[in-house]
Amino acid sequence: MFYYVAKTFAVGPLARTLFRPWVKGLDHIPEDGPAILASNHLSFSDSIFLPVIVPRPVRFLAKKDYFVGSGPSGWLTRKFFDITGQIPMDRSGGRASQDSLNAGERALHEGALLGIYPEGTRSPDGRLHRGKLGVARMALKTRVPVIPVAMIGTDKVQPIGRKVPTPGRRVGVIIGEPMTFDAHYDHVDDRFAQRAVADEIMYQIMRLSGQEYVDAYAADVKRRLEAGGAAG
Repeated sequence: MFYYVAKTFAVGPLARTLFRPWVKGLDHIPEDGPAILASNHLSFSDSIFLPVIVPRPVRFLAKKDYFVGSGPSGWLTRKFFDITGQIPMDRSGGRASQDSLNAGERALHEGALLGIYPEGTRSPDGRLHRGKLGVARMALKTRVPVIPVAMIGTDKVQPIGRKVPTPGRRVGVIIGEPMTFDAHYDHVDDRFAQRAVADEIMYQIMRLSGQEYVDAYAADVKRRLEAGGAAG
């Protein structure tokens, strides 16, 4: 109920008025049933504009930090993510990350539309980076369609470090055709199959977004950039 009220009477109208979002391919979103929305990730506001555009509720695998913030803003963010049914994603790797992905799988088994960022973190340089294997394994294990999504211009209205989106620019969402992976469904635990699926998902996102692709993980690129800045 809170999700519907916030989207219909608060966040949705405000976002549409200030940023006039445009969308292509909305008919690729199924009216019901589970699916994975696999999107590029340019800005924190991606997790705002995509649910505003998509008619159905979207549950995101969201960074765990958003659920443990302190102070008034941290409390508000935590409550918002809790109430809207978002799923904390532990990105430390190993068992903790797998537990988060398992929670996403449960949401899909319940018929949810699950949003996930295959890059694992926001792009530090505006380019598209190598997809992690978690989304591929989830797609193979649940056999639900993966719908590639490209967010356009969100990094201009809310670049990394800016807490509030700045009006004045339009943002866009391009939604691609659902993807299935019949040739790989019987190879859930095969890392070569997982890599092939992850790469195909990133290729489709690249086609939609027009971003330059970098065959390196976004987190690694971010660390190199930060190290270079510190050295300079």
